[in-house]
Amino acid sequence: MDFTRRDFLKLSGSSLAFATLGQTTFAEEKKEKEKVVFKRDLKKAIMFATVGFPGSVSEKFKAIKEAGFSGIEPMSHMDSDEVLKARDVYKLELPSVCCGTHWKENLASPNPSERDRGVEGLKHALRDASKYGSTSVLLVPCVVTKDISYADAWARSQAEIRKAIPLAEKLGIYIAIENVWNNFLLSPLEMARYVDDFKSPIVGVHFDIGNIYRYGWPEHWISILGRRILKIHLKEFSVEKMNKEGLRNGFQVEYLEGSNNWPTIMRALDEIGYTGWAIAEPAYANPATDEAGLKNISERMDKIFAS
Repeated sequence: MDFTRRDFLKLSGSSLAFATLGQTTFAEEKKEKEKVVFKRDLKKAIMFATVGFPGSVSEKFKAIKEAGFSGIEPMSHMDSDEVLKARDVYKLELPSVCCGTHWKENLASPNPSERDRGVEGLKHALRDASKYGSTSVLLVPCVVTKDISYADAWARSQAEIRKAIPLAEKLGIYIAIENVWNNFLLSPLEMARYVDDFKSPIVGVHFDIGNIYRYGWPEHWISILGRRILKIHLKEFSVEKMNKEGLRNGFQVEYLEGSNNWPTIMRALDEIGYTGWAIAEPAYANPATDEAGLKNISERMDKIFAS
């Protein structure tokens, strides 16, 4: 887990404006007050799949680095040599790998062959994570459908994930279950029980802040999931847009312009002792179509961290 702690940056504030005995202008004082100050130990990354402009892996890594990010969450099944080369050139960390097969190969499928492919996809992601120096794999555990009951989804997905736990333990890579719109794990108590049922510290939660607004409030989930949370996805969501324009349109909003009460969310993370990676997964249309878009996301994340 990424629960290391750095020294906090101290607020310099407006007092610096007076330290120069009147030589500082009001404009300089205003600029000093507007500086973003980190209040907590969070490291900034972005999900590689959300980078929307064309280019090679190396070109995108370069743009991400220049925008102010320290890490990237790649998909599994990428060209690992290409990823490793770009990682090393631009001195970026890869804290998490997103399993690239979990939507296509449903671990709750009634088809055993599909479930087998899903397990192999998870194992591939674990091996990728080991190559990259990552500490966890993001996994959508299954999808409940009209033809796959909730009870079957619970039992089948747990049985299949257990097949990958020995490899995860051997590699020292956590399996981090993400909360998504898969008609499954619809309350924090239920998600906590699902994770605890594995009886293995190698299974935890990759908590997506924006996804939760369909079911409730992220701060409530954070307080219950607690130390089970291994990584977080930062995502904005507008309940107002969801109600007026349709469910998925709730994501069509920039950071700091939706329903997320970031000071409350950040305090909830503080209270459970969360430190480590906050990974941007902007879901609005064309979030990072160029370097300026990446920089905008990075700067908004700084403000979120300081809220």
